[in-house]
Amino acid sequence: MLEIVIGIAVGAIVSVALGLLIGNFLYKRKSSKTHEETVEKSKLIIKEAEIAAENLKKDRILEAKEKILKMRSEFEEEANRKKNQIISNEQKIKQREQTLNKEIETLKRKESELDGLKNDLSVQLDHVKKRKEELDKFNQQKIQMLENISKLTADEAREQLIASLKDEAQTRASSFVKDIMEQAKLTATKEAKKIVVETIQRTATEHAIENCVSVFNIESDDIKGKIIGREGRNIRALEAATGVEIIVDDTPEAIIISGFDPVRREIARLSLHRLVQDGRIHPARIEEIVAKTTKNIEDEIIEIGERTVIDLGIHGLHPELVKMVGRMRFRSSYGQNLLQHSREVANLCAIMASELGLNAKQAKRAGLLHDIGKVWTEELEKPHAIVGMELAQKYKEHPIICNAIGAHHDEIEMTNIISPIVQACDAISGARPGARREVMEQYIKRLRELEDVGLSFEGVEKCYAIQAGRELRVIVDAEKATDDRANQLSFDISQKIERDMQYPGQIKVTVIREMRSVAYAK
Repeated sequence: MLEIVIGIAVGAIVSVALGLLIGNFLYKRKSSKTHEETVEKSKLIIKEAEIAAENLKKDRILEAKEKILKMRSEFEEEANRKKNQIISNEQKIKQREQTLNKEIETLKRKESELDGLKNDLSVQLDHVKKRKEELDKFNQQKIQMLENISKLTADEAREQLIASLKDEAQTRASSFVKDIMEQAKLTATKEAKKIVVETIQRTATEHAIENCVSVFNIESDDIKGKIIGREGRNIRALEAATGVEIIVDDTPEAIIISGFDPVRREIARLSLHRLVQDGRIHPARIEEIVAKTTKNIEDEIIEIGERTVIDLGIHGLHPELVKMVGRMRFRSSYGQNLLQHSREVANLCAIMASELGLNAKQAKRAGLLHDIGKVWTEELEKPHAIVGMELAQKYKEHPIICNAIGAHHDEIEMTNIISPIVQACDAISGARPGARREVMEQYIKRLRELEDVGLSFEGVEKCYAIQAGRELRVIVDAEKATDDRANQLSFDISQKIERDMQYPGQIKVTVIREMRSVAYAK
């Protein structure tokens, strides 16, 4: 049994050993085959690497050759460029050398000429010196002769000559100063006119022409009987209460209120309006309505005065003076509304004072108050300028403003520069064409004369004075007057107006030449 086991164990060991031998043999065989394949692959890779390296070597060699050729070409180009530049510089240097040689030759020639001139000048200087010596001797002899003749020394003669020249210079200087003064006066007049014209142009105030009558319109003539009343008692009561004249005539649907005082006329007009609306017209009612209307007018006067001073930017005015400013609305002077006139004078004074660098606020205040004496309710035997000055002094106005009010009609002496400005602006406002009724006929006559001046020229067809006589429109015949003639015509007409007419401000002459071509299609 043991033998069997041993035999089995030996058999097993032999089998295992045999298996190991066979496995080792097979592994070695396989490893040998793999090694051969690896060697062959390595040889193949080495061969391919050698081929790639050879190709790379050839490529690098080609690139190096190309780079060398390129560098050689660039070097040759640069060398040629430098060579050409050197050749060009050599040529320029040669040309410069030639030019310098020529200039040196020219300088040498001029130097020789200068030497010759120098010699000539030295000869001439010697000659001049000799002539000068001769002239000095001659002058000395002449002076000696003159001294012997005049029995005066040279210094005394020189002093007399200087005195004579001094007198002549003073005479000429006096004449020159006189010319300068006249020129300055002309320039000052021109500048003053310029300031006045600019001031007028910048102030455009319309003038309301006032009448001495007011018209009260009624719906039917039956009301006229009520207003007259039994035996005229109503109309008498109304006239007594208002101080105006009531004219009831055949004028249809109208009653005329006549009176020199615009405030009274306005009170009468408003009272009639209220009486007619109420329907109760009798003396007691008339007195009641007139009293209420008078109170309303007084309130309206104060409101107008306050609104005026606010519009003009005037502050600190006494309430009584404000009330008088409001009363100007119902007062007229030669048909010119006094409030509008005073407002315009105030604006003109402010503009003119500003142009002259003066106090514009004082000038405006003086311009507004310059006619305040015309609305004073009490009758005084004094000029309105003096009355206005006394009122201004009473209500603590500045002395400059008081003097401007009192002196604007030369009633007193002017003591400041504002006074002549107020006087000039008052004249400007009153002298405007159409501003005052007393010059209406003269105004119309002046316009006709203005048109006649334009029509007196050849080629003028029509002539119109417009803008209150401040512009003359001249229409010429296009066949008789050319464009150049139209230009000349405007100048000739303006010159004739300046020469032959008297007018305030300036007149613009406009010449119109119109060519019309008309054809009819039939």
